[in-house]
Amino acid sequence: MILPIYTYGQPVLRKTAQDIDATYPDLKNLIANMWETLSNSEGIGLAAPQIGLPIRLVVIDLDPLKEDLPEYTGFRKVFINAHIVDYDDTNTESSSEGCLSLPAIHENVTRPTRIHVTYQDEDFKEHDEWVDGYLARVMQHEFDHLDGKMFIDRISPLRKQLIKSKLKALLQGRFRTGYKVKVAK
Repeated sequence: MILPIYTYGQPVLRKTAQDIDATYPDLKNLIANMWETLSNSEGIGLAAPQIGLPIRLVVIDLDPLKEDLPEYTGFRKVFINAHIVDYDDTNTESSSEGCLSLPAIHENVTRPTRIHVTYQDEDFKEHDEWVDGYLARVMQHEFDHLDGKMFIDRISPLRKQLIKSKLKALLQGRFRTGYKVKVAK
């Protein structure tokens, strides 16, 4: 089932998400719905707060980028109880980011190119690893959602001032997308 994506202004997007365990109700179905929602919206990542659930669950599908980034061919992964343990600030990179919860807004965000993460896969197997490259950027973006942050929190105050009217339009529901959304009231 395709779920509506919560847009800027929804309180759940600013909450710290909670860890879950294998007894979380109907988890397999929820993950399947998140995959379907992500595919329908033509995104590459979706965090549970973006569908209104304050839990630490993320799906990432980098396969659509395989033409430009062949190393991610077939990459489609579930991250449960994901946390960034450490950032390697040795190298940072600035790149344009967008977000399904912030339609039509794209801004350059500077992030470390290497991070240390812990998470569980959909079988609740523990993972503890260093991740680098484009996947590290996507994980930082999506895992930020789990901590109540959005990419616009990582841009300069000047840039945020320059997109203020776009943010106001989002709050008022004055935007168009090709996917279902739930606008803040």
